[in-house]
Amino acid sequence: MQKLSRKNQFFVGVTLFSMFFGAGNLIFPPYLGLTAGEAAVPAFLGFTVSAVGLPILAVIAVAGSGGFRNIAGRVGKHFAPVFILLTYLAIGPGLAIPRTASTSFEMAVVPFVSADAPLALYQALYTAVFFAAALALALRPSQLVDWLGKRLAPALLTLIAVLFVGCLFSGGEGGGQTAAAYQSAPLAQGFLDGYQTMDAIAGLIFGLVLAMNIRAKGVTEDGAVVRSIWRASGLAAALFLTVYGALTFIGSIHGAPDARNGAQLLSGVARELFGTAGGVIIAAIFVIACLNTCISLTCCCGEYFHSLFPRVSYTVWACFFVAVSAVVSNAGLNLLLEISVPILNCLYPAAIVMIALSFLPGRLQDRPLLFPLSVGLAAAFGVIHTLAGLGLRLPVLTALAEAMPLYAAGVGWLVPALLGAAAGLAVPARK
Repeated sequence: MQKLSRKNQFFVGVTLFSMFFGAGNLIFPPYLGLTAGEAAVPAFLGFTVSAVGLPILAVIAVAGSGGFRNIAGRVGKHFAPVFILLTYLAIGPGLAIPRTASTSFEMAVVPFVSADAPLALYQALYTAVFFAAALALALRPSQLVDWLGKRLAPALLTLIAVLFVGCLFSGGEGGGQTAAAYQSAPLAQGFLDGYQTMDAIAGLIFGLVLAMNIRAKGVTEDGAVVRSIWRASGLAAALFLTVYGALTFIGSIHGAPDARNGAQLLSGVARELFGTAGGVIIAAIFVIACLNTCISLTCCCGEYFHSLFPRVSYTVWACFFVAVSAVVSNAGLNLLLEISVPILNCLYPAAIVMIALSFLPGRLQDRPLLFPLSVGLAAAFGVIHTLAGLGLRLPVLTALAEAMPLYAAGVGWLVPALLGAAAGLAVPARK
């Protein structure tokens, strides 16, 4: 039986963690720790469900189902290509890849220049260097374990540990004021915060590149590859919980009330603890984490679009996505964060339901209306809720969505999805 050595299996797990762990994973946990205040524990629990549990389940679901296309295809032949395309654009050049450059720029350059510095010029130069480095490594997608798992990720974890230990022994006031969003339903709000990492939808596409790296280590049998992905997912989940817990602790104990986002918060904490050296530490943390994710997402997008249009080489697609992302990233971090919220609120309900249904027994998944009804209703109510949040109310439909349980908590799509699943299960499979 083919099987990775323990050493290689460990590095594959670390690689999976580093593929996920980028800009959003760094900036949202500490900001949650700051703004949730006394409700930090339930908010953190909700956050881990959507930012740890769902991404890991997504990787496992895709591995066991034979790919993202197979899962989405169960919803409908027209739904699958549209949803997959939107997913790749969101976690690719539309949001996630540009965010890696804009976030790392704010941490690696802005704190070290004067207030009157030409930031637009500096950002353009930084973006060019950052994406050039990412592209150089992304052009070898089968070697991610060697670069991410063995080199970059261990350096990242070491630096985060240094920052956490510094906070642990320096003391802090803690007990910050609980923001309004966490006062009524902190668990649900933490769950929604986890959307911002984009990891659940990223998990739907990471399996392809991870499997490629496992095969590059000599494991070619499909069942053995799936088992290796399962083991890697367990290690990645443990690393996520540990690092998220440390970052949330940092925000709750040492958070700066005037910070506009988690990037500014961590920068302030690092400088308070270590002075100028702290700025260097936090800059290195963000650059490494963002570079890891940028490389991974570029690989995934390049491989997917090359599979759709094989006449265009993987190299050309990778260069194209890097170029587009470089342009988008100059919009700035805060703007990208604002734009990401409604887009992710539309995509996540359908992704969550698809992941959940993929763990049902095969005989139940074969019910012809199960995926179309449950995923379709989740997607529809998610879009209606998002449009209402943007001030666009649809006649009758918005009122119907608002009447759903848990609507105020942001998960009004859950009951319609469950009802759709029940109806779908009631229709027997075709013989």
